[in-house]
Amino acid sequence: MTVLQDRIAMAESDDRVWLDEMFERLEKMPVPEGYKVEIVEGAIFMSPQRDTHWEIILDIVEQLRTKYPRRRVKSDVRVDYPGHLNGFASDVTLVKEDAEKDPRGLWNCEDVEFVAEVISKGTAHNDYEPKKTAYAVAEVPVYLIVDPYQRKCHLYTLPKDGEYIARLSISFGSDLDMTTTPLGLTLKTDEFPRD
Repeated sequence: MTVLQDRIAMAESDDRVWLDEMFERLEKMPVPEGYKVEIVEGAIFMSPQRDTHWEIILDIVEQLRTKYPRRRVKSDVRVDYPGHLNGFASDVTLVKEDAEKDPRGLWNCEDVEFVAEVISKGTAHNDYEPKKTAYAVAEVPVYLIVDPYQRKCHLYTLPKDGEYIARLSISFGSDLDMTTTPLGLTLKTDEFPRD
């Protein structure tokens, strides 16, 4: 290894330790019922889960379950992503068939095949910017942003060099064809509630 590679490895190791410590402390705090906690670029975000938010998440999960077993579909489960102190609890995550948790009991970002984030007003910037970048750097093949305020879905695919090369946007009510992606299905959006 070079000195630079050694320093990068040490920094990544330090970030994992810090993330673990931050989450341990957060678990001891009285986080209000119905709130999700994430760490994005070292900043802690707590956001409430509204009915609209939950209904869209559940709809996506139910559609994924027509093709994938329950053990592969996750919601609000911590996965650490590349970048400085990124511990995300994505709204919907699909892990690979042979995915296994690491020694700390966490899923590896390298095993994530699909992520969906449903926009909340207070944390929308995270989903459109730093989280999208982190997912692309981790080479998550399919990233979906569902925005009930715009009444649109934004699909990002083909991650390369830290960004997504392909983007498709559709309005709620249209079918989102993801049959040519590793997900291999069409997502119905006609029952997504609007804000």
